[in-house]
Amino acid sequence: MNHLQTMTNVIIDDSQEEEEPPAEIYLSVLWKSGQLAAAFYNSGDCSVHFMPDTAETEQLCLLSRVIADLQPRCIVTSAKQDQHFSDFLQTLKPTPDGTADGRFTAEICLFSRVDFALPICKQRVLSGHFSMLPYNLTEAEKILHLSSIIPFDCPLMVCALGGLLKFLDRRRIGIELEDSSVGVPILTIKKYVMTDIVDMDQDTFSVLHIFKSEAHPSVYKMCSGGKEGLSLFGLLNRCQCKWGENRLRLWFMRPTRSQEELTSRLDVIEFFMAPHNQETTSNIQGCLRNIKNIPLILKRMTLCNTKVMDWQSLYKTVYNAVCLGEICRTLPQFVTLFSRLASAFSSDLHYIASLISKVVDFEESVREKRFCVKPQVDPTIDEKKRRMQGLPDFLTDVAHKELENLDVQIPSCCVLYIPLIGFLLSFQRLPQMQEKSHFEIEGLDFMFLSNNRLHYRSARTKELDKVLGDLHCEIRDHETMIMHQLQTLILERSSVLHDVTEYVGQLDALLAMAISARENGYVRPCYTSNNIINIKEGRHPLMVFCSGTFVPNPTETGEQEKRIKIVTGPNSCGKSVYLKQVGLIVFMAMVGSYVPASYAEIGPIDGIFTRLQTRESVSLGLSTFMIDLNQMARAVNNATANSLILIDEFGKGTNTVDGLSLLAAILRHWIEQGSSCPHILLSTNFHSLIQLKILPESPIVHYQTFEWCLDGEELVFFYQLKHGVSEVSQAARVASIAGMPEEIIKRGVEVSELFRSGRAIRCLDDSDRKEKMDKCRKLVSSFLSLDLDDPQTDLQKYLSDTVLPLSRIF
Repeated sequence: MNHLQTMTNVIIDDSQEEEEPPAEIYLSVLWKSGQLAAAFYNSGDCSVHFMPDTAETEQLCLLSRVIADLQPRCIVTSAKQDQHFSDFLQTLKPTPDGTADGRFTAEICLFSRVDFALPICKQRVLSGHFSMLPYNLTEAEKILHLSSIIPFDCPLMVCALGGLLKFLDRRRIGIELEDSSVGVPILTIKKYVMTDIVDMDQDTFSVLHIFKSEAHPSVYKMCSGGKEGLSLFGLLNRCQCKWGENRLRLWFMRPTRSQEELTSRLDVIEFFMAPHNQETTSNIQGCLRNIKNIPLILKRMTLCNTKVMDWQSLYKTVYNAVCLGEICRTLPQFVTLFSRLASAFSSDLHYIASLISKVVDFEESVREKRFCVKPQVDPTIDEKKRRMQGLPDFLTDVAHKELENLDVQIPSCCVLYIPLIGFLLSFQRLPQMQEKSHFEIEGLDFMFLSNNRLHYRSARTKELDKVLGDLHCEIRDHETMIMHQLQTLILERSSVLHDVTEYVGQLDALLAMAISARENGYVRPCYTSNNIINIKEGRHPLMVFCSGTFVPNPTETGEQEKRIKIVTGPNSCGKSVYLKQVGLIVFMAMVGSYVPASYAEIGPIDGIFTRLQTRESVSLGLSTFMIDLNQMARAVNNATANSLILIDEFGKGTNTVDGLSLLAAILRHWIEQGSSCPHILLSTNFHSLIQLKILPESPIVHYQTFEWCLDGEELVFFYQLKHGVSEVSQAARVASIAGMPEEIIKRGVEVSELFRSGRAIRCLDDSDRKEKMDKCRKLVSSFLSLDLDDPQTDLQKYLSDTVLPLSRIF
């Protein structure tokens, strides 16, 4: 019985499921040149996630959010990093006794810089073993497959991902006891998007002209710098200080889904757009122009390398920040930024401004090119400066007494004070004093000869050195000590100066967007929880400046209908501009800007994806169509019901049937999702997509076209969107407008008609063709007349003399 009970217990124990170890996150992160990229491995589901290159400031706020979200066990990075990044990592390390002191800690693993080199990391990624890839892929197919998942045009992210793969191979997460040939399992690779951040890749920023860098026109800056070209950022950037421009660029790089944050920004813009607030706007702009580089000044203070210009800049900055705080206290406090700025610009700013104003003598500092202290700040310095000021008259008297003891041949002398050397007796060298031995005078110690004047120490000058000392150096040392004390007091309250940088940047960026909105007639967008996009009289914010007149167009997608808009029309009728227009308006709404429309209601947008018309294959040497496929694959894999997808002429780079088939398959995939389908705007000249009724009838699909007409033989575009479809491209007439020669256009139309009707397309010049056919017939006849059984037949000679010359003709 006991034995049976024991066996039963064993069976019960074996039936219990083994507990899985808790999932752990291993994070690889890099920060370089204001860009942040990361990749991490989740041991729970054996997945790798990557975060594309994203703008990040020196405060590393985004990285803090990533770490707080992931809670990684280990952080992998390069051993050579910026000081700000190194200081940040130090805060994540456990204390020496192993305690966390109530804060999050992580193991920091440093690899050499070479391990994060781009060529090495790219090769490491391309040669990695990933379980989700089909086993029978060739090397080229594997590269294509990975490029549809991983954006290789984000170099910093590729480096972070390569560093993570090296760490996994070295640490062997979850396979510590397995054979060395077994690799860490990676079941899937996904894109990691921060909460409240709209998902956009670099191609989308490029095709929508959100940023556009151009070579600087100045010959002095052509190689070293650039300027912003015709772009949305260049249009809205009316910032008065560096911090406003940095903040605006950061918002553009990281558009947000947080309606609370967006509403807060729009409240500020709405206030500044009111006509009766223009005077306040001008006053704030005047203050913003004087906000200088606070972080650089504080850095120099910590290094004890502060210059006179730094003190001037700091005082000007603090003074104008105090003025901004006072202005914001008079503004409506229900506007979040105004209330925050009024409270943040506290008494500490007044204290710093008062200290600098009372201590620093700017006029003397500029004159002396060093830090100088105002009178009545330190009695000791005042006394020494008073004595310094009385020295000229006193030294004149001393010189008269010294002259009485000198040789009568010396007509005059003076007593000088030279810092670091002391008091010296000086007089003009006499003509007979040619050799150094002639300089020796009893009772005087010769020091040096300069500008034909002899300098000596006398008993009186030595006594002056003892009594007065080196006043100049003592004053400088004392003032330097006061400067260090002042720096210490300012650094103790430097947090308020960092607040100045933060809130001034926000205020300046919003003020810039308000000015642009007022000048261009933009309106405040409305945000709704309904998954819709409703734009009335939308305008392309850049094209309105490039054309004499611009025709506005609406955009409306519902939650259950019109989510896929297929736009047709002749070439150059405005399809591409319309798609980019919708993308830019939605993007501006996600930044918190007013938009170019008469009304705009935007639902929760979590991503904007685009398919480019043209794109250079820089990293993988792929064809344009393959690049397009990669773009579409990312959109299909990453888009949700709240995403906006813009597709322009997909399938142009391949066979028409293949391109049409792929496009139809992708659209069917989204149609089957019903209300979970993303917002899709598609422009196409694949008229067969509609003529052959390839797509199923669905309220999700909405067909639109642009109006046009023929005025005789002239093609007229109205650029007005309407319901319906267009079944002609008018390529010939558009080519004529573009300046193509008439004979080429005529031949193109002829070939097109032959192709459409299924008839043979013949060469225009038949004379040469007939001549070649005659020669072919003669060659065949001569060959058939050969008697190959005759031993006298020289076949080799026949080939070289007859066949080979004719082959050159063909």
